Amino acid sequence: MTARRTRRKETGIGAPTGAILESISDGVFTVDDTWRITSFNRAAEEITGVPRREAIGRLCMEVFRSSMCEAHCALRRTLKTGAPVIGRSGYIVTAAGERIPISVSTAVLRDAAGRLIGGAETFRDLREIEALRRALEGKWRIGDLASRSPLMQRVFEMLPAIAASPSTVLVSGETGTGKEVVARTIHSLSPRRRGPFIAVSCGSLPDTLLESELFGYKAGAFTGAERDKPGRFSLARGGTLFLDEIGEVSPALQVRLLRVLQDRTYEPLGATRSESTDARIIVATHRDLAARVQAGAFREDLYYRVNVIRVELPPLRRRKEDIPLLAGQFIERFNRMQGKAVPGIAPEALSLLMAHQWPGNVRELENVIERSFILCADGLIGIEHLPEELTAHAAPSGSAIRSSHELLDAQAIRAALEKSGGSRLAAARELGIHKTTLFRRIKKLRIRLPDRDGRRRNARSQ
Repeated sequence: MTARRTRRKETGIGAPTGAILESISDGVFTVDDTWRITSFNRAAEEITGVPRREAIGRLCMEVFRSSMCEAHCALRRTLKTGAPVIGRSGYIVTAAGERIPISVSTAVLRDAAGRLIGGAETFRDLREIEALRRALEGKWRIGDLASRSPLMQRVFEMLPAIAASPSTVLVSGETGTGKEVVARTIHSLSPRRRGPFIAVSCGSLPDTLLESELFGYKAGAFTGAERDKPGRFSLARGGTLFLDEIGEVSPALQVRLLRVLQDRTYEPLGATRSESTDARIIVATHRDLAARVQAGAFREDLYYRVNVIRVELPPLRRRKEDIPLLAGQFIERFNRMQGKAVPGIAPEALSLLMAHQWPGNVRELENVIERSFILCADGLIGIEHLPEELTAHAAPSGSAIRSSHELLDAQAIRAALEKSGGSRLAAARELGIHKTTLFRRIKKLRIRLPDRDGRRRNARSQ
């Protein structure tokens, strides 16, 4: 009996509540109105590495070295406003110095008369979830690119072979689809990754300036040219030169580019002899170059020189399963840059993102997330943080939210089926679900299966 009382005094938790709190896997502690810890359950001990006998009676900020202490303290906010905080993400530093990601929820504590006497905080160890998330992301990532779309997976499969070759690459796609990111990824995977990556926007410079930027000039080539200036072809030696919006180059400059691609030589302005370059050339365009050739606006011989290896990037509206992934990446980056802890996007806000057609593609999505992130003081990004062009229509209903989730589910299943060659058993393993669950979802979502699935193929081989 004495031991039981001693234990109850140490925990600060009375029975039967204490028995319940001792049995759960989430850490739980309570504080009084002076911020001193009054209870500390078993899971809180295990997660933090702080024995409860050392925690009880101390200020909570002395026990929890958290990213949310002081300015972003969830418990402080709850005690100030009376409103609970649910699932705010952050991290703590354990007694051993280990940084642990956690999810925090808070509530106020009142006595029988309704007077505020303190607060309670529940925190969940997210280490396993974070490890799983990183493992899953690894399946959908190559270099700086991340995608869950089958359309992009085909691009991913090509990139290592493309990077290993010295051939010229043409990256095509609408504005904002990430053409420069693809070019940088090819460079980072290539044997030239220790060399420079030089990018030039051909569409943003007038002809005369673009020519001097690409080829450089010698002192005295024109008024004001007091000394030699190396061009981008020179600066990119041993590395990669990325020519963005190649379709905007004038016919006169196209002739000079053709010579560089053919002979690997060029002449700076005012030079009396040619110079050579070994730069790997990657070009990009949002235009249909074949159509421009037909219209006489782009040289046919140059077109065949740049179109040795072609990478086509689909627009974001054709790979909407990537929206949650990309949005999460942007939020993580902005959290690091601005020292905030925005955990993600609310389901109703995500539904609006999924419904939008994204004419500006990934670049537009990034801008929307950045704006919403700035306006979001804490908690999830909600509808109220999104720009007007996304919220002009009525807020999505519950059915709309379900539709967006079903879209993501269907796209994930299609991707798994494609990867497994149509084998539903292998697709279920890839998704981490039971095969009967997969069959049920396929039926519910009316997913059309390949004509030749894995089961039929295996049957024929036996």
